[in-house]
Amino acid sequence: MLEEKQLYVSFVTQLETLVYKGISKLEIHKIKSFLNECVIIDINAVIKDFAIKLKQEYSLKLPDSLIMATSLYLNSPVITADHEFQKVEEIDLILYE
Repeated sequence: MLEEKQLYVSFVTQLETLVYKGISKLEIHKIKSFLNECVIIDINAVIKDFAIKLKQEYSLKLPDSLIMATSLYLNSPVITADHEFQKVEEIDLILYE
């Protein structure tokens, strides 16, 4: 599904994957290699505004709000295994199971 596609990753996802408790050096290397193939999206004023609105409306965790706000900013779907994202109507969601 993702072959030949440009992938965008929120800076939050980048940070969360690299600081995961118990992660091995080999896993860190694999994640960094994957992330090097992606475009990392840093925070900006538009993402901040979207994140504030999403957090207020859906009582989300701040990192989740930022990830979803990045999706809105890019007008791009979110691929996640986190079922919590399903409650946000504004997001085009691809649930990974």
